[in-house]
Amino acid sequence: MPRKRTASARTPLSRDRVVDAAVGLADADGLPAVSMRAVAARLGVEAMSLYNHVAGREGLLDGMVDRVFSEIELPDPATPWREAMQARAHSARAVLRRHPWAVTLMDTRSHPGRATLRHHDAVLGSLRCNGFSVRMAARAMSLIDSYVYGFVLQDIGLPFSDADELEGVAAGMMQDMDLASLPYLVEVMTEHALQPGYDYAAEFDHGLDLVLGALSPDEVTS
Repeated sequence: MPRKRTASARTPLSRDRVVDAAVGLADADGLPAVSMRAVAARLGVEAMSLYNHVAGREGLLDGMVDRVFSEIELPDPATPWREAMQARAHSARAVLRRHPWAVTLMDTRSHPGRATLRHHDAVLGSLRCNGFSVRMAARAMSLIDSYVYGFVLQDIGLPFSDADELEGVAAGMMQDMDLASLPYLVEVMTEHALQPGYDYAAEFDHGLDLVLGALSPDEVTS
């Protein structure tokens, strides 16, 4: 009796399916879990068959990063630059929280994909169409990205996810601290971080406002 073929075996293998499987694996188990063999196993195929669609693990990473960039909202050149950059920063943060493994890879690829290049062009285009010179557009994009990526790295690395966990972490820290010698740290913890309603995620908007407030167009537009 012939062996029944699985759904994966019946569906033709493609670059999109390979990248989807790799992203799903990284989301579930982290980037170190992504290998050609592991992705092939997830798809129910032989590892060698993946090489028809991606150029090894590096090519796979290129595709994964491009997939992440494709999920970030593109700014509209017709939208005022500050509003456009704010929306794009929030979109990027949300995407990177869904794919926390991606933040350290976003600008490391030497063979960026179409979505990556389209994203960068759209961000620069939004700034250029709103009065930023070439040099200032590049600097603004770098500054905004540095803030977004850095915030996400800190956010996903924090040892707490809600107010109750924060209170427990803070209590443990303060128990081991020489409180008298660290007055300003104690002040921030007790008068800010441990106050009712504190939400670390809200700090993102405060920092983003500071970053965007430091930027301004430097060319005269008609």
